[in-house]
Amino acid sequence: MLYSDKVMEHFGSPHNVGVIENADGVGEVGNPVCGDIMKITIKVSDDHLDDIKFQTLGCGAAIATSSVVTDMARGMSLADAVKITKAEIAEELDGLPPAKMHCSVLAADGLRAAVDDYLMKSGREPISGGPEDVDGDVHGPAEA
Repeated sequence: MLYSDKVMEHFGSPHNVGVIENADGVGEVGNPVCGDIMKITIKVSDDHLDDIKFQTLGCGAAIATSSVVTDMARGMSLADAVKITKAEIAEELDGLPPAKMHCSVLAADGLRAAVDDYLMKSGREPISGGPEDVDGDVHGPAEA
C-alpha cells in the first residue's frame, strides 16, 4: 500500500498529539472492524477552536488523518469545523488508498463528536448532523 509523502510526514511527526486538560469538548470514536480508536479534545472561545489535540491508537493512516484534521480545524468556527469532510481530509494528505478512506471518516467523526460534546455541555443543540460514512457503517463512540 503506497502512501503520499504528506501521509508519511504526518505519521512520522504527527501534529497536535496529546490531551487538553479540562477540555471543553471530547470526541471519542472507533471502528471495530479495523480497531482504530481516536480521541479529540478541544478548547473553545467565542465559538472558535482555540486549541485541539488528539490521541489515536491505530494505523499510520489513522494517525495521519487525526494530525491533519487538527491542523485544518484549529482556529475555525465550530460551524465550519463540523463541515470538514473525509474527502477534504484525504485531499489535504494528497490522497489515501481506498482501503484507508475509513480513517478520514473517523477523523471527521471525532472532530464532530468533540464539537457536539462541547455544545451539549453548553446546553446547546449539536450541529454536526451525525457521523459521515463511507460504506454504510456508522462509526460511533469508541467502546470503553
